[in-house]
Amino acid sequence: MRKLLILGMLALELAVCGCGNSTNTNTTPPTTAASGKWQAVMVGGHGQSGVLDFVTEFSVDSGGGPLTITALSFLTTQACFVTNETASGSAVLTTSNTNQVTGTLSFTINSGSPAGNQLVLNGTTLTGTSNNGTLSGGLVTGVWTLTGGEGDSTCTGTGTFTLTQSS
Repeated sequence: MRKLLILGMLALELAVCGCGNSTNTNTTPPTTAASGKWQAVMVGGHGQSGVLDFVTEFSVDSGGGPLTITALSFLTTQACFVTNETASGSAVLTTSNTNQVTGTLSFTINSGSPAGNQLVLNGTTLTGTSNNGTLSGGLVTGVWTLTGGEGDSTCTGTGTFTLTQSS
């Protein structure tokens, strides 16, 4: 009888110790979308490729994807991008459980006139904070490359850039 009582108490102890010892299986981190106005500051290049700073406005869905670009304007008069430029891009946004956002961003501008010029921004580092699912304090750094249309050697160059989200 004593052995049965000891086995019963041992079983009860194991059952009690097991209670309240569950692990949280919800490991899905939050997701973040981005939008707003951004300013690009370019470093490097020479001549026309040295004056490529611009402002843009875009949005991207939670977690990233293609950018929806609603505005683009160079800050100085451009010989490489005179009129009818088109822009496209994409972003990857990863949000930690502490609401820190990291990722990448690519942004391409093609000239309408003169034809054939292309500015590519390869943002290798994107950082910021998720504020209720929306990126704030966004900062992108990386490398830019400008390639000219046929025979256009004045619209070529490379350098680094910073793309900063307006508050």
